[in-house]
Amino acid sequence: MSEFGSLESRVRRKALLDKVKSPEECVEFFKDGMDLGWSGFTPAGYPKAVPIALADHVEKNNLQGKMKFNLFIGASVGAETEDRWATLDMIDRRWPYQTGKNIAKGINEGRIRMGDKHLSLFAQDLGYGFYTPKIDIAIIEVSAITEDCGLVPTSSCGVIGEILMIADKVIIEVNTGQPSFEGMHDCLIPQTPPNRQPFLISSSNDRIGTSAFPCDPDKIIAVVESKHRDKGRAFADMDATSEAIAGHIMQFFGDEVKAGRLPENLLPLQSGVGSIANAVVGGLAQGPFKNLTVFTEVLQDTMLDLFDSGKLDAASACSLSLSEEPGFPRFFENWDKYADKIVLRPLSISNAPEPIRRLGCIAMNTPVEFDMYAHANSTLVGGTRMINGLGGSGDFLRNGYLKIMHSPSVRPTKTDPYGITCVVPKAPHIDHTEHDLDVVVTEQGLADLRGLAPKDRAQTIIDKCVHPEYKPIIQEYFDMAKKETLAKGIGHEPQLFDRCFKMQQNLAQNGTMRIKNWDINIDLCE
Repeated sequence: MSEFGSLESRVRRKALLDKVKSPEECVEFFKDGMDLGWSGFTPAGYPKAVPIALADHVEKNNLQGKMKFNLFIGASVGAETEDRWATLDMIDRRWPYQTGKNIAKGINEGRIRMGDKHLSLFAQDLGYGFYTPKIDIAIIEVSAITEDCGLVPTSSCGVIGEILMIADKVIIEVNTGQPSFEGMHDCLIPQTPPNRQPFLISSSNDRIGTSAFPCDPDKIIAVVESKHRDKGRAFADMDATSEAIAGHIMQFFGDEVKAGRLPENLLPLQSGVGSIANAVVGGLAQGPFKNLTVFTEVLQDTMLDLFDSGKLDAASACSLSLSEEPGFPRFFENWDKYADKIVLRPLSISNAPEPIRRLGCIAMNTPVEFDMYAHANSTLVGGTRMINGLGGSGDFLRNGYLKIMHSPSVRPTKTDPYGITCVVPKAPHIDHTEHDLDVVVTEQGLADLRGLAPKDRAQTIIDKCVHPEYKPIIQEYFDMAKKETLAKGIGHEPQLFDRCFKMQQNLAQNGTMRIKNWDINIDLCE
């Protein structure tokens, strides 16, 4: 028994205690090529004991590459599970979002077949059977099992509901190594068309479901006790660049309130992850806005600061994505302060276009880069190297009231402190189009693009957002592109396809995007 209770106290459907097994005893259930569904969303609420036991089994018996699985998970999970599986060559297919050095390496070397998708669409499409007609084994981490076999999640909801819709067998990990999260969730399994119902959410703290996901007890083949804590993402410290970006956004919010386009308590906020997101939330904690609400995917450590400031009234998310230290301990130690103000929802609802648009969410996310017309790349460095995945940013950036992307204007390379400009003539991969974004921000300034035609958007972005080291370079390209395309009557959105990626090519060859000129020689086939 842990300080947070025993397995017997958490499993209230007592017949299931006859199915209690050790993680090692569950290994026999798994066969090469199986489709597996895991709970979890970001490093929160994911199964640990059974995946770790499977990895130990593969490593001990030299089965690398001989026991490979297809993983369907709401988003990334802890490195001690899927990233370790990647090092042991245990992953064949992986949908839809991952985090980890080794799994990213496997994807980019072609050993792991990853697919990417807007997260709200992944959730519903998984339930529709688009990726696999059935999940062979689901592994779900829970806080408790109710008398009627309801599964109470832990720190995230993810795609538990959709996994249970198509799961053949289920293994339950009951986590007694942390407090029970019972009462924090709003669980609902959406029906399939034509029986799908609207999500009647009109405020961040509205509830439309129940506190647990229903599960057929006959599908449960094992109940495993786990005491593993989430290996939450490290807290991203703020720096001068992120604080400058946050300052521009705070000023913009104030101007929007004065113009009557935002109420004094703003609108529900969605914020991505990383140092800029933390700086923005930190700015709100110090700023003049009160009675704030959040409708987002993940709640990071700085959301606790916003609660502590007294300015955040309610927060809705899919995941409590706190840091392992100090985030989760801080949350557990102050449970009564935070828990009743938080609603954790399934991914299919937290990221659904319908409530995002109805609530008027303010979406704020960080891309790899954006171009001068405000097409943004969130996933593929150089257009080819996968980092993590699209995630849910597109769900909010297409459907929000205000759609904002923020980025440093430059990043360093090994040879040049200004080697990479995050504002380019043309993005080599596009996840979010110019039609999705209202505002782009760097530490240099904020470009409000609403109502601007493409060439006006480009000039505004160059003037407001580009670093001084790159402003004359990109301005020269834009002027050349306008002159050449307008002369031919094809200049609505000027680009020169023999030159638009020269900065990226120079980065690959010379370690910097600070090109000396726009001259280029191309031999075309006759």
